[in-house]
Amino acid sequence: MLTTNTSKILTFVGFYLPGYKSGGPLRTIVNMVDNLSDDFEFWIVTRDRDLGDSSPYADIQANQWLKVGVAMVYYLSPENCTVRKIANLIADTPYDVLYLNSFFEPIFTIKPLLARRFGWLPNKPVIVAPRGEFSMGAIKLKYLKKCIYIQIARLSHLYESVIWQASSEYEMKDITRVMNASRAAIHVALDLPAHANLFFPSNAHAQSKSDDTELRVIFLSRVSPMKNLDYALRVLCKVHARMIFDIYGPAEDPPYWQTCKELMKQLPATVSVNYFGSVHPNQVSSILSRYDLFFLPTRGENYGHVIAEALSVGTPVLLSDQTPWRNLAADRLGWELPLDDMDQFVRIIDTYSDMAANEKLEWRQHILSKIAERLTNPQVFEANRELFRLAIHN
Repeated sequence: MLTTNTSKILTFVGFYLPGYKSGGPLRTIVNMVDNLSDDFEFWIVTRDRDLGDSSPYADIQANQWLKVGVAMVYYLSPENCTVRKIANLIADTPYDVLYLNSFFEPIFTIKPLLARRFGWLPNKPVIVAPRGEFSMGAIKLKYLKKCIYIQIARLSHLYESVIWQASSEYEMKDITRVMNASRAAIHVALDLPAHANLFFPSNAHAQSKSDDTELRVIFLSRVSPMKNLDYALRVLCKVHARMIFDIYGPAEDPPYWQTCKELMKQLPATVSVNYFGSVHPNQVSSILSRYDLFFLPTRGENYGHVIAEALSVGTPVLLSDQTPWRNLAADRLGWELPLDDMDQFVRIIDTYSDMAANEKLEWRQHILSKIAERLTNPQVFEANRELFRLAIHN
């Protein structure tokens, strides 16, 4: 076990390494550990299995602290996910800040907060990071169920006196709107980029394999209503460009995936679609570098780590305007467009498909030179350090 005098951040997150299927929140914590481990110790409580898996990770002992990289990780088995057992684990673990990485997560946010409400936890600061769950696009999914819980949480003061982490000014407004939180209770700290992105992957010079006749487009994310693959397919039903559309990511919602497969049957003959399933994080940058365009019309992103990865290998991005990635066209990194104007997505794809191969290559080189400014902003790193320092010394 770690035994330094560094402040300890007891972090609850639904999934962690060696898992990878859950996407954003997991990557956010991995990046935070990689970038801030010189300043803080991270003690992480998580599930003993990956998203959608019925079996635990092989060769990992559950229900004890294990050293994973520079962090300490506790893999909870299902029978130990009760409020009382989680409360006992927290009470038995020395820490300075309790860090919860969701608003709606029943086990890794709601149960620790219930334990606190029952008076079973030490009187220590609590940070809650909603991770984009309050965006309008996210709230609309299972709207009634979420609204009922929000009202219960507010009436029961379950989140009373917590510090809210917003990953952008937009999310700060969402937190204020949904939870009526004061500005003083919200700390804006953008998600940190992958540590490797600070030096850029060795394949960052890779070029897509497109020519002047066929556009290569990729969707790489969880196949879920939140990520809006069905919208992407509806856009492609209207394009005139000759293109390949490749889909990567776990199909975690079978009824939704069936809807997407029905839409694939409606694509014009000029669009060839392929599904490749889940991809390991170590392969993501290499895969993204093979395409002309990364297409993610998401309903909402807390950060969008895969967006950063696409840009870090020179692949332009076509996004909804529901992410923190803004002013993309002005910086010649891509586009962010409103979801209520599907024809605008269609026009962008058709126009981009007419661009000559040498123009696409020049653009990729520009992106590689430009994106470093966004991924190495020292203010982002300092804001994350300050998030924990303020909580500890408040």
